[in-house]
Amino acid sequence: MNPCYRIDDPRFRALIQPNAHLERLATGLRWAEGPVWFPLTQVLLFSDIPNERIMCLTMEGELSVHRPASGFANGHTRDAEGRLVSCLHGRRAVERTGHDGRVTVIADAYDGRRLNSPNDLVVKSDGSIWFTDPTYGILGDYEGYRADPEQPCHGVYRVGTDGRISLVCDSFVQPNGLAFSPDESTLYIAESGSSHDAAVPSVIRAFPVTGETLGAGRDLCTIDAGLPDGFRVDRNGYIWSSAADGIHVFAPDGKRLGKIFVPEVVSNLTFGGPRLNRLFITATTSVYAIYVESGPVV
Repeated sequence: MNPCYRIDDPRFRALIQPNAHLERLATGLRWAEGPVWFPLTQVLLFSDIPNERIMCLTMEGELSVHRPASGFANGHTRDAEGRLVSCLHGRRAVERTGHDGRVTVIADAYDGRRLNSPNDLVVKSDGSIWFTDPTYGILGDYEGYRADPEQPCHGVYRVGTDGRISLVCDSFVQPNGLAFSPDESTLYIAESGSSHDAAVPSVIRAFPVTGETLGAGRDLCTIDAGLPDGFRVDRNGYIWSSAADGIHVFAPDGKRLGKIFVPEVVSNLTFGGPRLNRLFITATTSVYAIYVESGPVV
């Protein structure tokens, strides 16, 4: 069997390409994060947070700086119009970049107080933006600017198309990556609080979505190596999560199907490539990729 993989459930075999091997596409980064694929231009954008820059990687393997002085950008996504939407530690904000390059602030405060440091985000089909707001970007000066938190919680927020911001969850120690199920009936959110408190469980929690709010959450699956950071849900509802030893893949019922091993701590991942069947992985100092037999919700 290909040493890249560990199979815990036979269903995993249908999701991987046994002849594919992990490739390192770029390196020399400080902490790579927030990968997002742009189909029209066939490029991968991602953050190099401590170096305060957004990087661009082409299919030909050319790496360049897409945006210097990025405001310590972390997570990114695309909206329905193909615009870049980003979380920024430095400006403690969620911002959207238009096709003309103009930047619009989507959220930088709630209830009259500055946000902590928006981390990751997802755009729902109705155009609303959901994002997590832990304190990683204000804990020190390495990935942002040291500051005292102004919010009473480390929350998860929703921004409607009317610009109204609402707090949808306040029960996390440090909320991190998030993604909807294919039918958007469930929002999955990573708990990464074990980064600073070993007593916090390294879990992904599942929340039923009711309109603009979330119901009671439950622990869905546990990462047994490191903690969950960024993750993606594929077209079949399987969860592909970052971990210290690579990618862990879970069924919607929370059972782990298998692992893809990566030689550096993984921060995040996304599907891309011309056929959307290539998994791009940001892992500490490098970007890796491997072809799989799955793809994103489209």
